Amino acid sequence: MSAPKKLFIKTYGCQMNVYDSERMAEAMGGQGYVETDRADDADMILLNTCHIREKAAEKVYSELGRLKPLKALKPDLKIGVAGCVAQAEGAEIMRRQPAVDLVVGPQSYHRLPQMEERLSRGETALDTDFPEEDKFDHLKSRPKARRAPAAFLTVQEGCDKFCAFCVVPYTRGAEVSRPAPRVMQEARELVERGVREVTLLGQNVNAYHGHEGGLAGLIRDLAGVDGLERIRYTTSHPNDMDDALIAAHAEVPELMPYLHLPVQSGSDRILKRMNRSHTAESYLRLIERIRAARPDIILSGDFIVGFPEETDADFEATMELVRQVRYGYAYSFKYSTRPGTPAAERPLVDADVADDRLQRLQALITGHQHDIQREMVGREVSVLIERKGREAGQMVGKSEYLHSVHILDCAAQIGDIVRVRVIEAKTNSLASVLV
Repeated sequence: MSAPKKLFIKTYGCQMNVYDSERMAEAMGGQGYVETDRADDADMILLNTCHIREKAAEKVYSELGRLKPLKALKPDLKIGVAGCVAQAEGAEIMRRQPAVDLVVGPQSYHRLPQMEERLSRGETALDTDFPEEDKFDHLKSRPKARRAPAAFLTVQEGCDKFCAFCVVPYTRGAEVSRPAPRVMQEARELVERGVREVTLLGQNVNAYHGHEGGLAGLIRDLAGVDGLERIRYTTSHPNDMDDALIAAHAEVPELMPYLHLPVQSGSDRILKRMNRSHTAESYLRLIERIRAARPDIILSGDFIVGFPEETDADFEATMELVRQVRYGYAYSFKYSTRPGTPAAERPLVDADVADDRLQRLQALITGHQHDIQREMVGREVSVLIERKGREAGQMVGKSEYLHSVHILDCAAQIGDIVRVRVIEAKTNSLASVLV
C-alpha cells in the first residue's frame, strides 16, 4: 500500500480563509492527501491568500520565492496559490513565478480535485471564474473525525456595499447566502464531531438571506440543534443590523454577548468618502439599541486611520466615538491603497501623520480593553475549554465574551463548558478558578 500524499496549507487573513482552508484540505483528502505542518514534507503546498492589507500580493511572491528551492529538491512537488490574491492576480502569478502549478480563486476551490488531476498529467491549472454553481454543493460532506470544540461555519460570501477602500466585491464577488437547510446540516455534522460552538462567517454576515427570517431566523433554528451550546457571527455591517437580530441577542441564550460591528471612522465626512452609508450618530444610536437589548454585551470594531484627505478634526471625531462606545476589542489599521478601488486615486495623508494617529488610537483602545478586562475580576463567567495550559492542571478556553481564560486546578476535559470566577486580569487573558 502506497504512503498517502501530504498537503501543506498556509493560511493568511480572515476567519473565512481559515474555514476555506479546512474545506480545501477535506476536498483534497478525497484525492489521497493528508495534512502536514511542514512545507518541506509536502507533496502539495497551497497558499490560501488574503488581499486586504497593503502589499499582500508582494508578500505572496516573497513566500513563493522561499518555496521555490523546495521544488528543485523535489521535482514532483506541486505549489498552488488560492484565495483573494489568486483571484486578483490570476495568470500573472504563474508568469511571475513559474514554480506555481495551480491558481484557484475563493469561489472555485471545490474544483481542486479536478485541477490536481490536470497537474498529474503535467499541465498547469488556473481557475479564477465566479462559477454559476454553488461550490458548497460540490464539496464532500465533512468527515466524521473528532475536532476542536469551536468551529467556523461560512453562511454568506461576497459583498454589495462597495466601500471605497475594499477589494472584497472584486475578489469574492456579489453577496450570496447559503440555503438554511444546508447550513443546518453542516452544523449538525460539526456537532457530531464534537463541536459545541460555531461562529457564522460572512463578508457581510448580517445581510444573510438564506432563511426567511434572515440571520436572526437562522440563529434561532441553530439554537435548537441538540449539543450546539454557543453561537457567534462575524463580520457585520451597521446598515444590516435589523430589529430581529437585535431581539435575538436578548432572547436567544445560545447567542453569545459579543458583537463585532465595524464603523471604520467617527467622521461623517470620511464615512461618506468611504461609501459606508451610515453616520457616526446612526451608529451610536444603533449601539444604544443593542445594549438596551443585551446590557452586558461586549463590542468590537474596525478602524481605518489616515484615509485619504482625513484631517485632524476627522481623526478627533473617531477618537470621540471610541470614547463613547468603549470597545472591549478593536482592530485598527493605517489606510493602505488597494489598486482598483475608488480611494486608490485620492491624495494620501502624510505617512508620519497617519502613524501618529494610529498609535494614539491604539493607545486609547488598549486602555479601554484593559479596563474592561479588569472589571471582569470577581465576576463569574462560562468557559468553553479548548486546550490544556502550559502549567500542570491548567486548562484554557473562551468565555461567552470571547476573553481567553486560564483555569487553575481544573480537571475538566476539552469541550466541557465550566463555570468559573475571574481572579486576575492579565494583559491579554483572564485567570480564574472553578466555582
